[in-house]
Amino acid sequence: MHTRPNWAEISLSTLAENYRVIARHLGPGVTPCCVIKCDAYGHGVIETARALEEAGALWLGVTSAEEGVAVREAGVKLPILVMTGFWRGEEEALLRHDLIPAVATAEHVEALEREVATLGLQRKVPVHLKIDTGMARLGVSLEELPALAARIASSRAVELQGVFSHFSESEILDSPAAAKQREDFNHALQVLAAAGLRPRYRHLANTAATIARPDTWNNMVRPGIALYGYNLKCEGPGADQAVLPVRPVLTWKTRVIALRDIAPGTPVGYSQRWHAARPTRLAVIPVGYGDGFSRHLSKGGRVILRDSYAPITGNVSMDLTMIDVTDIPNVMIGDEVLLIGSSPHCAVGADEHARLAGTIVYEILCGLSPRVPRVYVE
Repeated sequence: MHTRPNWAEISLSTLAENYRVIARHLGPGVTPCCVIKCDAYGHGVIETARALEEAGALWLGVTSAEEGVAVREAGVKLPILVMTGFWRGEEEALLRHDLIPAVATAEHVEALEREVATLGLQRKVPVHLKIDTGMARLGVSLEELPALAARIASSRAVELQGVFSHFSESEILDSPAAAKQREDFNHALQVLAAAGLRPRYRHLANTAATIARPDTWNNMVRPGIALYGYNLKCEGPGADQAVLPVRPVLTWKTRVIALRDIAPGTPVGYSQRWHAARPTRLAVIPVGYGDGFSRHLSKGGRVILRDSYAPITGNVSMDLTMIDVTDIPNVMIGDEVLLIGSSPHCAVGADEHARLAGTIVYEILCGLSPRVPRVYVE
């Protein structure tokens, strides 16, 4: 039961339109693999997956077998790529739910071969090979690639359906590191071809590269944050053109639960670092850092109330935040407040929260607490 007035509205029609914007930008011949990891960046993985399937999406990308199983059990039929591979013991779940794992070692291949034999499958298991081109996280190195390519080529149970890597800074359009990663990825394709492997799908581009680097698209890309309505801020030549007309999918709302009139000099909130400079009317809203409303917003943060900005006063606490509504006429208990969203004349995006918190949009969206219910609207 959710009765606390603090909720996030997810517009599935906006999500669908964002997907179509990206697909039109790519044109024919390039398949978007829609990234819905981390509960679809805080938007709800099940509802997001269903909406994308209905919108015409062709592929989905998740981070774990657990996520993939949840999406499959929700009835989604699309191919699902498990981008960070699998852990020991997850092989059966992958195969029974028709999930496509990333592999990066001979041990991955052997584990899948054993499970194919155990289940008595009469088909090869499609996999995507992860190449490490400069992140030093997951993936086979270029030095180890020839041996692993030969191992995959000899397998009777595993089929190399795709190969991929991941940019470290594709938003820097003249980045030497990104250029080197692209070069190394192309070299990896040559190594695979020499082993007789020509995977159907080849993908390197993340959101920034999907928007601004068509030379890296190959025949599959992995848009993430753009699906949810945010462009990454690119740098370098052509950065001013690196924008897609996507719109935020998530609007975060709450309501005024109390009003206080305080005298000049009155301290507000923890540490009493903020003092009223004039007779001030405060509104209290039931949201705090326990909901994912960053404490960094205590300095410079604002919300929208009655199509006007209301600055945050005092420190954001775990469950409550105070805002200055002195200059907003007729504020009443129960008035709706926008934490992330827009009104006719005002807007506060997750990107503004990220700037004030010294972080990135991804962390703001993924950081919305489970105690903030997601409400799905068209």
